Amino acid sequence: MSATTGRARDVAEGFMESSVGKGLDVLMALARRTAEGRRRTSISDLARDMGRDRSQLSRALAAMGDEEFVLRDGSRAPALHWRLYAGAQELTAHRLRTDGQTALEGMTAETGESCYLGVLVGDTTVTIAERVPQGSKQVGSWIGRPYPAYCSDCGQVLLSDAGDEEVAAVFARTDFVRHGPNTPTGVDDFLRRLAVTRERGYSIVDEEAEPGLYSVAAPVRDFRGEVAAAVQVVGPRVRLAPRTAELAATALRWARRLEDALQGTPDRPR
Repeated sequence: MSATTGRARDVAEGFMESSVGKGLDVLMALARRTAEGRRRTSISDLARDMGRDRSQLSRALAAMGDEEFVLRDGSRAPALHWRLYAGAQELTAHRLRTDGQTALEGMTAETGESCYLGVLVGDTTVTIAERVPQGSKQVGSWIGRPYPAYCSDCGQVLLSDAGDEEVAAVFARTDFVRHGPNTPTGVDDFLRRLAVTRERGYSIVDEEAEPGLYSVAAPVRDFRGEVAAAVQVVGPRVRLAPRTAELAATALRWARRLEDALQGTPDRPR
């Protein structure tokens, strides 16, 4: 081991033993339990998970509560402060546009097709980033333009985590206007297609948005593990349909890379 590497390790270990490092350790442990759905975590639960003294942990949580990192409800169970979620959501929105553009550039370079990043707004999807290859015949930009989620290129993916009742509520006042030969005729028809998307893990939209248009979309999950956006490969049916498996693999791979950026996790094996 070099002297530089040894010093770096000593600094890192010293940081984790500091009050700041220990505080971050507590927040991470609480965040892990929250992500696992255990929202009624007690101080004893945390102390057991971390191998820490309960009284020391209680004092640390009280200090973090004063700084609005942690909330304590009536039962004195600690929870992450809502300000942390608000900050994380702001960071997610920023990274979707920055790291999202990088993902689209990679997808376009691999596929040679137009690629987009969309989010759900009410019963519509909105493009927030795009990348088109040189020579594309696209007129204007899709950024900021809403499109009906029931037949858009990524509506199925963005609603894939929602229950059927929630999906029905999203479209409660939506008229299913026909935009292509395969546009869903209503909520029940959309739910049948959504069931296939959930099982497959990505969506295929075949002439639902307009005649001759074909697309593959993959979900992007945020720090909460919820679908926050979708990456899409879009183009003529005659060209894309025979490449469905290849395009889906590309979209899923770049979606995972974007998730890593949103969640602050190291690159996973590809």
